[in-house]
Amino acid sequence: MRCLVVDDDPKFRSYVSSGLEQSGIACQTAPDGAAALEVLDQVGEGAFDLILLDVMMPVKTGWELLHDLRERGRETPVIFITARDTVEERVKGLKLGADDYIIKPFAFEELLARIDAVIRRRQSLPPLEYADLQLDLGRRLALRGGKKIELSPREFDVLRWLVMHHDRVVSRTELLHEVWGIDFDPETNVVDVHVARLRKKIDKHGRPLIQTVRGEGY
Repeated sequence: MRCLVVDDDPKFRSYVSSGLEQSGIACQTAPDGAAALEVLDQVGEGAFDLILLDVMMPVKTGWELLHDLRERGRETPVIFITARDTVEERVKGLKLGADDYIIKPFAFEELLARIDAVIRRRQSLPPLEYADLQLDLGRRLALRGGKKIELSPREFDVLRWLVMHHDRVVSRTELLHEVWGIDFDPETNVVDVHVARLRKKIDKHGRPLIQTVRGEGY
């Protein structure tokens, strides 16, 4: 198992990486989000099994790095480790796509337990299936008829919610809440745009799967 530790405190990076390596986890470190992104671009997708990420760092924050990774479709598990302890910040981290959020200071045994839980959870998620469409939730991959479909993280989340609730109509308001975390009408067609992109990507591999229910949703 390989882990990337991203934190602007060199003593913290040394402490965490030394402890993880003693537990059998190989580590590489980066001092900020921009340096971490360079490392990740160099090694490519799949080189790390986990990223431990601070929030407030110079050049590029942890928020910005995670946003960039998820927008690029990179789904390496991420655990925030930070002194930022408000409920709003924890919720923000999870909505950005983090797998867990740990407050400093912490017991090292807790960190190891949280890492183990994240990895096991990712590996044990059962696939979602509808018709000849399959969603691998652990790796966040979409397949139709055995062919991989390239989706953005948002597109994947929209499709996941639609597949999970294929037996009923899903409203645009529900998708805004569940996928974007928006609880008000932003007067935008962002849902329609993402569904249109999904149709183009999915339906070229078979019969149309996403149906519009006029005035209600999908």
